[in-house]
Amino acid sequence: MAVAVLLAAILALSPLPLSLASPSAAAAAADRITRLPGQPPVNFSMYSGYVTVDAAAGRALFYWLVEAAVAKPESAPLVLWLNGGPGCSSVGYGASEELGAFRINADGRTLSVNPYSWNKMANVLFLDAPAGVGYSYSNTSSDLLSPGDNKTAHDSYTFLVNWLERFPQYKYRDFYIAGESYGGHYVPQLSQLVYRNNKGVRKPILNFKGFMVGNAVIDDYHDFVGTFEYWWTHGLISDDTYQKLQLACEFDSSEHASDACNKIYDVAEAEEGLIDAYSIYTPTCKKTSLHRRRQIKGRRPWLPRGYDPCTEQYSTKYYNLPEVQKAFRANVTGIPYAWTGCSDVLFEYWKDSPRSMLPIYRELIAAGIRIWVFRYTKFISKT
Repeated sequence: MAVAVLLAAILALSPLPLSLASPSAAAAAADRITRLPGQPPVNFSMYSGYVTVDAAAGRALFYWLVEAAVAKPESAPLVLWLNGGPGCSSVGYGASEELGAFRINADGRTLSVNPYSWNKMANVLFLDAPAGVGYSYSNTSSDLLSPGDNKTAHDSYTFLVNWLERFPQYKYRDFYIAGESYGGHYVPQLSQLVYRNNKGVRKPILNFKGFMVGNAVIDDYHDFVGTFEYWWTHGLISDDTYQKLQLACEFDSSEHASDACNKIYDVAEAEEGLIDAYSIYTPTCKKTSLHRRRQIKGRRPWLPRGYDPCTEQYSTKYYNLPEVQKAFRANVTGIPYAWTGCSDVLFEYWKDSPRSMLPIYRELIAAGIRIWVFRYTKFISKT
């Protein structure tokens, strides 16, 4: 609920347009979602599908648009949401476990309404980027072995430009970019690209107003310092391990740590045991297949209506159902691997990762771009 309040606050910083062109039903008809399997009745429209970002490489990104549940959705702003990882799905996490319109139930087959969905006040566009995340794909295998920040930003920008041709009613709409975790890289990098490409354009079709990031990876040095101090001060690691982390790890390079740092990092993980580092006072759902190293990226969700540690399993089951993929018009090329919330391949091969986003913050702040950095945590409901 607190994040929804933040969204309302930042959207209130700029007025909504009084009139916009009516939506072009013909342009979006092919991507209209009639109904998702197990979905309860709703009073808003949804669209999903692929947008090609590199025809030569056969690279296409998957999106899910959830329109605003308001009387006039054409007057509501557009918010692009990006989850991080790197290599994790915005559909699997943001849309399904955080700010999306639905929650996936424990049966992995039915959905329930999320009372705190951001689409109560905005049109929310969830994007799986880069190729290889979620349903997004590339027909060029080397794309999956050379992912990085720069390619992700440019592919995401190309997606937006091409997507607006399919949905011209969103041109000139107030536009925000939001995300979490390693989205702390994606969001400011894409924001910078949009800002620079808009410079000198009197009326840009991407009417960029600002960005928001939660639990964001911003600066390697401070992220490493904060992570190790958190583990130590909460009794998750020993004094000896904390001191060795201090000595072995270069605090300005969390993404490309040294062998010595990785070795003592593994010791720290072993000391933590089965505790969920994101929610240390709650039960865990044992999942040995997930790459625990991503804990430094902070990719786990907050759950507004009670706490269930196994929500990732529900998403994995739901998004691998053939009837779900058919309803989304996803996996149209027959991707030769199962849908997963995060891609370990992309994570392992991720090389292009600047050590700090602070220079981008300085540039965009100087340009007058609205920026909101927030922190959120899990909580448990007694209801």
